[in-house]
Formats: sequence, C-alpha cells, structure tokens
Amino acid sequence: MKPILSKPQLNYTKAKSKFEDRARVLEKRIEEAQKLQEVTEQVMEGLVLETGFHEAYVALTEAENELIEWSRVTMKHEKEYKENKTAIDNFYSNVGSNPEVRTQLINLAMKVR
Repeated sequence: MKPILSKPQLNYTKAKSKFEDRARVLEKRIEEAQKLQEVTEQVMEGLVLETGFHEAYVALTEAENELIEWSRVTMKHEKEYKENKTAIDNFYSNVGSNPEVRTQLINLAMKVR
C-alpha cells in the first residue's frame, strides 16, 4: 500500500523527479557538445536554459522550501517539539546556511505521515 503524502511532499517528489530528468538530459547534451566544440561558460549557460535544467532547479528549490516550512508547522504539534523547542528551532534556523541540515530536514520531512 502506498503511503499517503501531503501536498508539499508530493510537490517535492514531482520536482525532484523532473530535476533528475532534466539533469540527465543536460549531461547528454554536454557530452554531445563536447564532441563538436569546447564547452565554454556561454555554451554551458545555453545548454542549461535549453534543457530546462534551470527551471527544474528553481522548482525543486521552491518545493524544498515549501516542504521544510510544512514540516516546521507540522512539527509544532508534536510532543517532542514541545519538549525540545529550543534545539529544534535552532536546527531549523540553520537550514539556510548549512546544506547538510537542509538535506537532513528534507529527508525527515519526507518521512512524516
């Protein structure tokens, strides 16, 4: 039986899949371009835009932010939050400056049911 996911979890899953798909397309396009020319910064920028990689990245970042905020709001109703409010709030406050914390929060948010 499939787990029931919240809207932010579903949005994140879709955005992540699209991003991974666009990344694969970009990799192939880079390989093709390398055979024909040197891949300069300008060529790379064009490929990133042509393949939709940039839009997929932006959508993924927005979905991650939505998921993190949803988990923060959801967590406030849990007993563990009330017992460890300061530590959990500090953890969430580092989400913008620490990629490892961001990854941990996303992984934890995807486990919330």
